[in-house]
Amino acid sequence: MAGNPNIQPGPGRPKGSVNKTTALLKDAILKAAQTAGGGGEDGIANYLADRAIDTPGPFLALLGKVLPMQVTGEDGEAIKTDNTLRLVFMKPGDQRADDHGS
Repeated sequence: MAGNPNIQPGPGRPKGSVNKTTALLKDAILKAAQTAGGGGEDGIANYLADRAIDTPGPFLALLGKVLPMQVTGEDGEAIKTDNTLRLVFMKPGDQRADDHGS
């Protein structure tokens, strides 16, 4: 009961676990997409392909959210980058040739 200091709250849902309602809704959405795509192993892919043709805008927005999770380097490792910072110290009034006179 709210406000009763003698009653300790339960531990709640374990960290990282999915809410039952959320899990049920997600499962129902995936089943509906699979059925709408003709069922079977490729049902969801078929449904998404149809949506990509019918309504490319929302499909591309969805694709934009999925792609960043798919970008990896060699052998699934992080992408390696080489970042170089170049500092050029100049005297006041000096102008470098690559500044193009600005």
